[in-house]
Amino acid sequence: MLRRLCSEVLERSSGAGDLALLGIQTRGVYIAERLKRLIRDVEGVDVPIGKLDITLYRDDTALKMGRAVVKETEIPFDINEKRIILVDDVIFTGRTARAALDEIMDFGRPRCVWLLTLLDRGHRELPIEPNFLGKRIPTTLKEWLLVKVKEYDGEDGVYIEERG
Repeated sequence: MLRRLCSEVLERSSGAGDLALLGIQTRGVYIAERLKRLIRDVEGVDVPIGKLDITLYRDDTALKMGRAVVKETEIPFDINEKRIILVDDVIFTGRTARAALDEIMDFGRPRCVWLLTLLDRGHRELPIEPNFLGKRIPTTLKEWLLVKVKEYDGEDGVYIEERG
């Protein structure tokens, strides 16, 4: 799936020259790192990579998470005029992507921002859709998609869990 997404990104951007990757904490960071390696294998270019923690930019943190745990935002490159590929594991309501866009704009003005997600579970609350999507997996509101990545979870996998 990541190889296909990599090809789609490179085709749409006509190469990797002005690309940069921003992974949303936590699993989006690891997915972005894998994408970076694939781009290097195909194009021979090391695209810059960073990570975003959107916790303080969420409009529903207090409602859903209680006490928020803030992780690191690290963008070690100038985002101005870059084609930013915003990487996340799952898109649901669109609120995470909206928060990420707000945070990115605090760092500068990219040429464009494209959203890449592995999975789309539906139930959007905001008019935000991924530019690059691995797979659509419709869920009920009681179901939750859990993506696991080897680097963080010790295994790669996708699980549907019943919640609440």
